[in-house]
Amino acid sequence: MALSNAGTSAVSSAPTRTDIRVYLLVEDLQQQFAAYLGTPTRARGYPPYAGEHALIVEVSPALAIERVIDLALREVPGIQPGILYVERQFGVLEIHSGNLADVRRAGEAILSGTQSSATDQLRPRVLYHDVIEDITDQHAVILNRNRQASMVLPGQSLLVYEMTPALFAAVAANEAERAAPGLTLVDVQMIGAAGRLYISGSTKDVVVARDRITAVLGAIEGRDH
Repeated sequence: MALSNAGTSAVSSAPTRTDIRVYLLVEDLQQQFAAYLGTPTRARGYPPYAGEHALIVEVSPALAIERVIDLALREVPGIQPGILYVERQFGVLEIHSGNLADVRRAGEAILSGTQSSATDQLRPRVLYHDVIEDITDQHAVILNRNRQASMVLPGQSLLVYEMTPALFAAVAANEAERAAPGLTLVDVQMIGAAGRLYISGSTKDVVVARDRITAVLGAIEGRDH
């Protein structure tokens, strides 16, 4: 019995600190980005709709995301989880609602339950961006190989943008679409080592999108990597 108690004590005293890597409120989901979040490759739960509001959280250790979603759902039972993803190192949660106050309340429950603040997240870091004008037909074909919709067309301009942590690609995509509604979200990669965006359209639109993304990422508060 003494040995059993000692083992239990050792387990219960193990560190349980949850590291908030990303705490991202995305207000007023735009049409294309909301549709992207609702695709089978992303939405494993309830798909969001344009005009709703989302909170996207990334934590480590990865399995701590199960406690994070529990905190949110207990505080706001009506909140809808769209993404719950446990990757190698990090856990990712996306929750959404048409009521912004509910999303904020769920977020506060997450922060309180993990003894964190929103500014504990990592500050986004831009790794690369470029505008490639007048895409050739061969380039368009190879880019579209793995696309099922939202394809880049020959002659369009292509914005490529890369940042870390990866989840910041979510707010970048949404804000780019808000700034230039005529552009096309070709691809949004928001889970993994880095976030990547492929956005096509007129040169004017993709330049507007690039500048908006840079401004939004630069204004996000957080700690250094």
